[in-house]
Amino acid sequence: MSTILVTGGTGTLGVLVVDRLRSAGHEVRALSRHAPDYPVDLADGGGLDAATAGAEVIVHCASNTRGGGKDDEAATRHLIEAARRAGTVTNVVYISIVGVDVVPLGYYRTKLKVERLLEESGLGLTILRTTQFHDLVAQLVDTAAKLPLVPVPVPRGVRVQPIAVGEVADRLAELAVPTPSGRVPDMGGPQIHTLEDLARTYLTATRRHRRVLPVPLAGKAYAGFRRGGNLTPSHAVGRMTFADFAAERGRGR
Repeated sequence: MSTILVTGGTGTLGVLVVDRLRSAGHEVRALSRHAPDYPVDLADGGGLDAATAGAEVIVHCASNTRGGGKDDEAATRHLIEAARRAGTVTNVVYISIVGVDVVPLGYYRTKLKVERLLEESGLGLTILRTTQFHDLVAQLVDTAAKLPLVPVPVPRGVRVQPIAVGEVADRLAELAVPTPSGRVPDMGGPQIHTLEDLARTYLTATRRHRRVLPVPLAGKAYAGFRRGGNLTPSHAVGRMTFADFAAERGRGR
């Protein structure tokens, strides 16, 4: 069994990764600012040396979408430096996003920069790119539904291939081994739908009888999404459909 450090260990994805690794018998250090055993602030690197000491594997799930994710670069630099000082880390497993190299969205550009920082670090590395989580699509629709508009506005002509976060957690747990795998095959959801159709599915499942208004947007990032840069149809390995996810969410409301 390995000693594994999980950044973002209390987040939507990280908490599931921690659970799966502990169930498999590993010693897992879930990092957060307020963790009782390993309080870590990735923004300044505080507490990282104690957290990385003796660790063989790091699963890097922590991310901050605010400001285009700019804090992620500094956080990753601190993580790399601490891993080098520890001298025991043989594999850093990084969760990235399909399309970071073709869709010019600020946050995607930052994710690509983080990939490159890790590739140039000299540390053993495994990179998994996935499509958007079902939860993100639901969050976008929930946010749009709160606007003071009768129809719910969503970007027109954008297709997405959402995947269940639990399935991504399963895959990361499989990859969290001492031997690095490099860039592994992308992981996409089982189906591709327009955001408009997914919004209708989700609103209906959560018993909100609202019309959906497709709204054209501008900019290079929007064009990149319309071209399908965020999709990976040849790697549609996910099992749970968005309709199934929406139905579960609806039962819980």
